[in-house]
Amino acid sequence: MSPTFGTDGVRGRANIDITAELALAIGRSASAVLLPDNPRRAVIGGDTRASTPMLSAALAAGFAASGVDVVDLGVAPTPMVADAARRHDAIGAVVSASHNPFHDNGIKLFARGGMKLRDDVERRIEEHLEQDASVSFARALGADGGPVGAIRSGHTSIGREYLDHLKSAIDGRTLDGMRIVIDAANGAAAELVAPLFTELGVDAIVLADRPDGRNINDGCGATQPSNVADAVRTHGADAGIALDGDADRLIAVDHTGAVVDGDHIIAVCARDLRARGRLAGDAVVVTVMSNLGFRLAMDEAAIGVIETPVGDRYVLEAMSEGRYSLGGEQSGHVIFADHATTGDGLLTALILLDATRRAGRPLAELAAEAMTSLPQVLVNIEVAERLPDVADQIADEIAAAERTLAGRGRVLVRASGTEPLVRVMVEAPTDHAARATADELAAVVHRRFGRTDPPAVGR
Repeated sequence: MSPTFGTDGVRGRANIDITAELALAIGRSASAVLLPDNPRRAVIGGDTRASTPMLSAALAAGFAASGVDVVDLGVAPTPMVADAARRHDAIGAVVSASHNPFHDNGIKLFARGGMKLRDDVERRIEEHLEQDASVSFARALGADGGPVGAIRSGHTSIGREYLDHLKSAIDGRTLDGMRIVIDAANGAAAELVAPLFTELGVDAIVLADRPDGRNINDGCGATQPSNVADAVRTHGADAGIALDGDADRLIAVDHTGAVVDGDHIIAVCARDLRARGRLAGDAVVVTVMSNLGFRLAMDEAAIGVIETPVGDRYVLEAMSEGRYSLGGEQSGHVIFADHATTGDGLLTALILLDATRRAGRPLAELAAEAMTSLPQVLVNIEVAERLPDVADQIADEIAAAERTLAGRGRVLVRASGTEPLVRVMVEAPTDHAARATADELAAVVHRRFGRTDPPAVGR
């Protein structure tokens, strides 16, 4: 019972890879590593998958068995759990597999204060799990009733706290008169989007807000932005927002239905914050996956770019070290350090829409002005096992591809941190050049490490 943490906790098939027994053990091990001293408090939340209540209960039991008091938020977005951990000096735990289908699930943890775990801390939890797998954890109750922790519900009060926190990010302004489509992905934010946007004066058209345990991310949400795009055009909306299953990221669309990805969102917000003197260090933090066009646009705007490996926790670490206020990923994880300790799709939506409203111009214009994306092709290749050193293993082929691009593009080959996939990303001056180079490298990966199915090409 020693799972490996990926870029966003542990993840796998519910009740097969991610079991109640594992959740119980993670609760105990996380207690030992993250809460050596008082106060010993944990906040738990999860998404709408059928397996989440089972795993949340086991996780809570693991915490309580270790003498940790638990506040169970029930269905709650990841950033709501992180915010509660920050406010209440607790660690946070989220049962979710984010954008994955309903049959998957996962567990991710926040250190006391709502911060994502460093690599070394995750390794310590893994080691604790492995060492204690065969140990009996039976403990006698002390005279004062300890060491068993209490488990109580706190959804209503903390949910209200979270909504008020989101609204405060736009300094008391409203979004009166805006018509916005919000796709809740049948996920963790399904019950929050309508009250939040309505309280801010938005004419809100809400999609995918009726989770049934199996329909999370099913043809909806951030991985299927065509739904929100169609609804924006149908309803003549100003913009659309598509969340993922745990609501820590979003993809936006403008009034024409065109996608506004994380790179464009960060570019728009960076320019807006800098104009108002609120962009700390006059710089942003992004991952190696950000489009080359983003880097060129930031250079033209005299905004610095700090680059990290893929994973919002690496972005967070760099932001903390440099005291930067804005960072994120092309996938739509955007972090506003003045307001949150992690990516937050709802927070990002409000800040982006507020910037649009103050500018008095459509999101389409702001996004186009902020940056121009170079053609980018991404190919996902299923592999038999995770290959963290895949780039080293095909270094010669990557070097040959880079010579072909002659300094006018970019090649990135990396293993997924959450799935048995290798991702090949190529940017080039033309779509044809990007696609041809990506296909060549994908064929190399597939031939040497792939399964029998052909690679899945995406943009």
